[in-house]
Amino acid sequence: MPEVQTSAQPKTLVRAIGKWGLTALALNTVIGSGIFGLPSPLAGLLGAASPLAVLAVGLAMTVIVACLSEVASYFTAAGGPYLYARVAFGRLTGIQMGWMFWLFRLAASAANANLFALYLGVFWPHAKDPLPRFLILTALIWGLAAINFCGVQGGARTSSVFAAAKLLPLFGICVAGSIFLLAHPPAAQALSSGSTPNLSTWLKAGLLLAFAYGGFESALAPTGEVRNPRRDSAFALFAALGTCVVLYTLLQWVAVGTVPDLAHSSRPLADAARTVLGPVGATVIAIGALISTFGNVSGNALVVPRITFALAEQGDFPKLFAAIHPRFCTPYVSILAFALLNWALALGGNFTWNVALSAVARLFVYAASCAALPVLRKKMPGGALFRMPGGPWLAGIGVIICGVLLTQIDHTGSLILLATIAVAALNWLLVRKRPSPTVL
Repeated sequence: MPEVQTSAQPKTLVRAIGKWGLTALALNTVIGSGIFGLPSPLAGLLGAASPLAVLAVGLAMTVIVACLSEVASYFTAAGGPYLYARVAFGRLTGIQMGWMFWLFRLAASAANANLFALYLGVFWPHAKDPLPRFLILTALIWGLAAINFCGVQGGARTSSVFAAAKLLPLFGICVAGSIFLLAHPPAAQALSSGSTPNLSTWLKAGLLLAFAYGGFESALAPTGEVRNPRRDSAFALFAALGTCVVLYTLLQWVAVGTVPDLAHSSRPLADAARTVLGPVGATVIAIGALISTFGNVSGNALVVPRITFALAEQGDFPKLFAAIHPRFCTPYVSILAFALLNWALALGGNFTWNVALSAVARLFVYAASCAALPVLRKKMPGGALFRMPGGPWLAGIGVIICGVLLTQIDHTGSLILLATIAVAALNWLLVRKRPSPTVL
């Protein structure tokens, strides 16, 4: 077990995020723009069986959440999956996971910021023009950076408000759609997928859903500012995932039952809402999309800077990234660096790159976090505040789930994986001889 040293800097961080704030943060980093387009490709793959796939993958993700919950209960410092992999498997593996964790969250935030400007175009067509789009993205990203710069309380409060706001229209459509379907059951032929899905089709749908459910692990990055992270992490993870399983399953069921030819709908939730509530419903969903993407960016504005802060705190990044503002007690250099990169990527608007990166990185991060469970039990016996019955078995199942889904990664995803591994290995070569304090 590595020697544990006390760092002076983390003492200046403010532990201001409570149990519900952490839950809201997890919800914000999961629910972004993806849910508004998800029903169509799922229907194209599985037809009427797609709601069952949403539920099944949600239950499979429960295995990964269970492993993460126990592993997280060993730690109080910032870093999340990066820190877990570092303590369990050493510096090289930790840095690899740190880079994957950081890049896929950065790319996801940039994509949601870009999509916020696109959704705003529904209400203001000029939002898509170059100059207005530039000003919108600048105000969005740097405005959230300013809130987080001035204190973690403001960032956590913003995240909580938008987590609640994004759930209202989505669950509203679920309730209205369920009532509509009970009163107007769809004809059997309307639910036909046209063919019987094979194993490959189910796996492709599973891969798509694994990324739709992904993001909850990001809430573990700022645990250095959570009041009681060892106790509250499990609650936040299970509450967020449970909410998403119910929400995603109901939305898929409503969309399948209310939208003819759902597989070819470009705006499935808006079409479902229009069927159920008329033109007002489509407007509600458009507003929900704006709130959802804004909330996702706000959550990432709090989460992602804590990844580079943790890397620097552990000696794996330049110390500058671990600098804490003397007045606001925030990792301000990491916040500014995140805002700059997020702004640049959002202006570029390369959504395809984000999807490919997320597809690879998330599964590796999940697999490493699951595999860390039995290792940490041996290295730190009795150190977990939350202990899962059958933990090593669950860890093995979690690794297998990730491994099976990784077989569906395309060529682009493989290239991005190799590039990330190479960059992380270079990072390790540069810092391998530095002192390596482990802040837990």
